[in-house]
Amino acid sequence: MLKINDLKVNYGGIEAVKGISFEVPEKSIVTLIGANGAGKSTTLRTIAGLIKPAAGTVTFQDEVITGKGPQEIVSRGITLVPEGRKIFPDLTVLENLRIGAYLRKDDLTDDLNWVYDLFPRLKERHWQHGGTLSGGEQQMLAVGRALMSRPKLIMMDEPSLGLAPLVVRGIFDIIREINKQGVTILLIEQNANMALQTADIGYVMETGKITMTGPGKELLANEDVKAAYLGKK
Repeated sequence: MLKINDLKVNYGGIEAVKGISFEVPEKSIVTLIGANGAGKSTTLRTIAGLIKPAAGTVTFQDEVITGKGPQEIVSRGITLVPEGRKIFPDLTVLENLRIGAYLRKDDLTDDLNWVYDLFPRLKERHWQHGGTLSGGEQQMLAVGRALMSRPKLIMMDEPSLGLAPLVVRGIFDIIREINKQGVTILLIEQNANMALQTADIGYVMETGKITMTGPGKELLANEDVKAAYLGKK
């Protein structure tokens, strides 16, 4: 579904992404793991059209979308749940969700019901301002907002960041459920253990390069990955 070929991204004079290539098969869960500064978020932001690459191509469903703007990317079926959630704190839950469907002109009822089925807590709090929600509820809202555009591919940047372990498990349950319902997922996650347990395919990024790839469960058992990212020797 998504193919990245020899992607290079510069920040000023620094090459943040150094010619990476990887694929995201349709209806799969793919994760990028690696230390802070490895280039993971930069990769997602480039795919989303927020950063222009220095070289390389991004192909989505056989169309080259390299360099297209964020609105064009969303219209093709790719959405990004950004790190830090970036909800609108002074708008209600319902208003935040409606913003996720800003490109659509059709009726939103079925999709609102879908999001409320996935996140009953959001239905209970649909009238509350986003800023009054807990961290876990704000993450649910950020994911729900992204789903309102009916994406074919949803990219998530650190969905478990700053959340309690019990809430993290709930978020990953939802990620699996969204995927079961046919949405392809590209995931960046500091919690490498949960990410690799969940993902069909994993890629390890180090200093702007992909250094390892394989099925998620295989990387989970890899001694180098254990030592570097799972805190195990």
